[in-house]
Amino acid sequence: MHRSKALAALALTTALTTGGAAGAAEIQLMRFFGDCQNDYGSVNDASEANGECGIITALVNEFNATNQGGHTVTVQTAEWGAYYDLLTATFQTGNIPDVAVMHSSVMPDFVSRDLLTPLGPLFQEAGIDTADFVPAALQNASANDEVYALPFDLHALLFHINVDLMEQAGFVNEDGTVRLPTSPEEFIEMGKQFEEATGQNFIAVESQSAEGMMVRFFNSLVWQQGSTTLADDGTSANLNGPEALAAATFIKQIYDEGLADPGLDYPGAEQAFLNGQAGIIINGTWVVDSYNAQAEGGSVPLQNYVATNVPALMGEEAVWADSHMWVIPRDESRAPEEQEAAVAFLTFLNDNNFEWSRTGHLSVRQSVIDSPEFAALPHRANISNTSQIARAVPTTQNQRSIYNAIMSDFNAMWLTGAEPQAALDSAQSQVERILRRANRGG
Repeated sequence: MHRSKALAALALTTALTTGGAAGAAEIQLMRFFGDCQNDYGSVNDASEANGECGIITALVNEFNATNQGGHTVTVQTAEWGAYYDLLTATFQTGNIPDVAVMHSSVMPDFVSRDLLTPLGPLFQEAGIDTADFVPAALQNASANDEVYALPFDLHALLFHINVDLMEQAGFVNEDGTVRLPTSPEEFIEMGKQFEEATGQNFIAVESQSAEGMMVRFFNSLVWQQGSTTLADDGTSANLNGPEALAAATFIKQIYDEGLADPGLDYPGAEQAFLNGQAGIIINGTWVVDSYNAQAEGGSVPLQNYVATNVPALMGEEAVWADSHMWVIPRDESRAPEEQEAAVAFLTFLNDNNFEWSRTGHLSVRQSVIDSPEFAALPHRANISNTSQIARAVPTTQNQRSIYNAIMSDFNAMWLTGAEPQAALDSAQSQVERILRRANRGG
């Protein structure tokens, strides 16, 4: 969907000869987050949008309608599972986007291949204050003492709760707060009580698609035990040690006891939760706004909704987290006015970070976090310390390949009955092979 440079030049010439803004450019944006043009294609005010797809769509529309340079953002949307393969392919085809979304965990792959534009000097010139980024966000966006991305959020795993079902099971305290388990044993016991009282699954979670939600839960449980699945320097794995085995054994027990449906993919898990067929869904910060809007709007059986941190089930508080960021892929043929327009769009996104934080994601700007508007957002009191307990997988090359390898072996535990130790040993072997190849530079 990327235009040729010839078409871009023609468009610019047409704009100049018909009264368009001097230097106006077309910006090709590549992203995931879904496609919701039918709902938000004509919304030019991001405050009127909900959810990741709605808000980013409205932000693009608002930029197109209001930017002083006359720039136009056009969007290429890709499915999340195939996104990075498609983005990588653009460097071979020459159809390189001007701006692209990227996870911080994936950025090292692109930096190591010199595929991203350094942004520090461009941010300084544009007036983007990197000192306003919380330290973790600035670290995620940096490599080799250079800033390569505009951090947009910190997103973490949460427990999303149907309070009515939890109350039916006797798990709501007198003050209205929900009682959550504090150990694997209590989790299983409460799950059985819940299902006997309600006739519904205790947990809804994606178990059959590329999201790998249980891998993120697994990482959280390992961190809670004071261990990690990948060394801080990203050169070695620890996927089959005692902490990993304890976490994997617990997760398999959740399925073995029938507390979660292994047949659910990501949409199926969401539908089960929204339809009142599960007490808790394990999902991320990115759905808080969407679930809240649907519950308040009365469009789904879910009515009384609460979002909370993943409880400390195996020791200290800790939870998986990552960051969405915006990058400018390196393109030697990009015209100066196109790069200026890309930076102008990033500046606009940074200025509107609060709107993005309404999704449920944590803002990366301290000035937004400290604002009364942010504090007033729904459910933020329950997850106010998420950024303090959040842990990120150490950045290393081939992070996506590592993730896929772990996810494949984990799925085997509940889809084919593989034993936890065997699944972990297989994952350890696969990840070690990936790391050896990365360390050789191959």
